[in-house]
Amino acid sequence: MYEYLKSLHLIFVITWFAGLFYIVRLFVYQIEANDKPSPEREILLKQYKIMTYRLWYIITWPSAVLASLFAFWMLFFTPVGNAWLQTPWMHVKLVFVFLLYLYHLKCHQIYKQLQNDQFNYTSNFMRIWNEGATIILFAVVFLVIIKNEINWIYGVIGIILFSILIMLGFKFYKRLREKNKS
Repeated sequence: MYEYLKSLHLIFVITWFAGLFYIVRLFVYQIEANDKPSPEREILLKQYKIMTYRLWYIITWPSAVLASLFAFWMLFFTPVGNAWLQTPWMHVKLVFVFLLYLYHLKCHQIYKQLQNDQFNYTSNFMRIWNEGATIILFAVVFLVIIKNEINWIYGVIGIILFSILIMLGFKFYKRLREKNKS
């Protein structure tokens, strides 16, 4: 039973992350569409609202709920899951899962704002925001795969260095975009 639960959990974690990655990309497009001239702006905004609605409520939210349900079932109602709850790496993983829930809820807030034509963020902010899910994904995958073998100091340094690399990549990409606009 545990292996089936783990498989279902993993499937819905993958679709949850896919939804989170794509929703923020759609936020970027929606914010940039708001700067277009009329009637292009209205056409694009209407289409992006439909796309984000479908992605958010048909894929992302159900995936988050199902991933959580299967994780809860695995951890609290199987002997293997109960054993994992006693390990330090699982405690750290659950902290990252909590951060993922916060990230998801913030995306929901941004989604609602954009659906109401409230543009409180720039497209550049959204590009950086999109990397939050990437950092959480890397941290969780490494924790799950390496488990007790991980050296926490190297792990923390690795996440910091990975975050710095992402930000440098973002700055490089931003310069390329601005150069191509000229």
